[in-house]
Amino acid sequence: MIRHTGHAHFKCKICGKDFAYPSLFRIHQRTHSGEKPYECKQCDKAFARSSDLQIYGRMHTGEKAYECKQCGKAFTQASGLQSHEKNHTREKPYECHQCGKAFARSSDLHRHEKIHTGEKPYECKQCGKAFARSSYLQIHGRTHTREKPYECKQCGKAFARSTDLQTHGRTHTGEKPYECKQCGKAFATSTVLHRHERTHTGEKPYECKECGKAFAMSTNLQIHARVHTGEKPYECKQCGKAFARSTFLHRHERTHIGEKPYECKECGKAFAVSTNLQIHARVHTGEKPYDCKQCGKAFATSSYLHSHEKTHTGEKPYDCKQCGKAFATSSYLHRHGRTHIGEKPYECKQCGKAFARSANLHRHGRKHTGEKKYECKECGKAFTQSSGLHSHKKFHTG
Repeated sequence: MIRHTGHAHFKCKICGKDFAYPSLFRIHQRTHSGEKPYECKQCDKAFARSSDLQIYGRMHTGEKAYECKQCGKAFTQASGLQSHEKNHTREKPYECHQCGKAFARSSDLHRHEKIHTGEKPYECKQCGKAFARSSYLQIHGRTHTREKPYECKQCGKAFARSTDLQTHGRTHTGEKPYECKQCGKAFATSTVLHRHERTHTGEKPYECKECGKAFAMSTNLQIHARVHTGEKPYECKQCGKAFARSTFLHRHERTHIGEKPYECKECGKAFAVSTNLQIHARVHTGEKPYDCKQCGKAFATSSYLHSHEKTHTGEKPYDCKQCGKAFATSSYLHRHGRTHIGEKPYECKQCGKAFARSANLHRHGRKHTGEKKYECKECGKAFTQSSGLHSHKKFHTG
């Protein structure tokens, strides 16, 4: 295996790679043999090099030995600090020849190029899903094993990826180190900042080959593709209901346990997901940040805006497979589907009456509470439903 040359080099007979020192050559041999003699005492993860074990150990201890001199941010690895420092200099010497996008690291460019080629050489042996990077495959493997080795010391929540733990940590500290240069809005992660920046530029580089719909994020394109394929890979263990997204599954699971950890400080209303709380807060602030470019109408959420935009285009891309009726949004199609199967998941806690839509349940609930939120401006008479008010107004107009 070792061949000593006249230039004090050691050549690998398997791949032909040269090494100047025998120690480096021995470490390299392990990439072929798979040997990993250095094992973490806390979680049993093994490594081919002792230095990799030392770096990994900082995940458990939280040690961050490499600190940025400009902003004080600390990292577990020197490479992480070097990459971060380029954020201050904005140096991005590696440019993609296909789209012109520039990167601070050559490895980031290589990773990006796979978006254009579609290359995904790493395949999951359990489900066949393929990935562009081996690290993504390893992380994906935890969806099968349910392994979550990274635990938050403050609240005990566990994660499959160390980066998710680091991001989660900011929910406790409130740290938002990534700021938008155009509007000043700050974010906990750089990926969320990049996603936000596209709201200013309008860039949507990821296009669906089936229907032509474009997205600002590749993950949204992948999730959207399931509308065409019908794939729902995330299944609830309690009731068997399947979902297209893991976040939808986690949200659904809370319906079984009744957990609503996100509470509004203004009115006390609680929510199962944080995004619903953020959207709800706009009821109090009156904020409607999403404007229709055609008519100027403003909306509290981007989904409401997208649904509204279809009233201008007349687009109805979601067809019911049973009756052929078309809808502007997938949620309208899902709601319509209940008319065929008779599903009524929203039940009144007071009388047991069930409804296909949550809005109908809220409307029904007013019969028990006596609430009449729709008031006639002419005579002051109040009604529990808007339809009752519209009918009443006809008496004034004749």
